Amino acid sequence: MSTKNLTTDGFALLQFKDRIEDPRNALTNNWTSSSSVCKWVGVSCGVIHERVTALNLSNMDLKGTIPPHLGHLSFLRSLDLSSNNFYGHLPIELGQLHRLRLLRLSYNDLNGEILQTLVNMSDLEILDLGSNQLFGRIPFFIFKISSLKEISLDDKSLFGSLPDDLCHHF
Repeated sequence: MSTKNLTTDGFALLQFKDRIEDPRNALTNNWTSSSSVCKWVGVSCGVIHERVTALNLSNMDLKGTIPPHLGHLSFLRSLDLSSNNFYGHLPIELGQLHRLRLLRLSYNDLNGEILQTLVNMSDLEILDLGSNQLFGRIPFFIFKISSLKEISLDDKSLFGSLPDDLCHHF
């Protein structure tokens, strides 16, 4: 077990926790430095290196802006913060998550344009940013992510088009 790696991931997650509101105290009572980050609610770790590989905090009534510290979770493959009360712009640091395969931030109050740094996520397969307040043209760089299989961008203030094979039609 590498203490340095767990400290890096644990520090990033504690910084995240300290910058959001947690009305149910789900993180407050569980995410503490006295226990391994791999045992925290919503956190999954890889077996070999014991680094954080998935963060699923969907439907937890969390509120605030998404802090840039999540960009330090360099082994993260899945990030699901859907169905919460996050608002503000997406932090550009999310583009540092090169191993990310799933990014699900739907059903929040996020605004601003879609980040160009998403193109750095060369393994991204699922991008779900729907039901937010995002605006602007659907950026062409999304099509440069060759691994992308599914995308949801159903915000009314986005314009442009996507290839049919990437879209779910409801």
